[in-house]
Amino acid sequence: MEERTPHHKVRTGIVVSDKMNKTVVVRVDRMSKHPLYGKPVLRVKKYMAHDENNECRPGDRVQIEETRPMSRHKRWKIAEIIERAPVLGVEKKDEEA
Repeated sequence: MEERTPHHKVRTGIVVSDKMNKTVVVRVDRMSKHPLYGKPVLRVKKYMAHDENNECRPGDRVQIEETRPMSRHKRWKIAEIIERAPVLGVEKKDEEA
């Protein structure tokens, strides 16, 4: 028999909140045309995603993947962290010298 690979939905977004334990809120933006006027409109949707090791912080660009329901609102998990957000308020030691 053929072995089937799971086809999970994948989205890319930015972490907007990490206040919860093992959960982050990811904002996914997409452009769509206005149904009547045809002008491009920015559509925004927020997803709660599972972050097992609490690695993500606000501003990180992440890829999320659909998974089984983990709680009332969580149906996504962090697949990978694409780009880390810079940590504000931390200066490099090289700049001081």
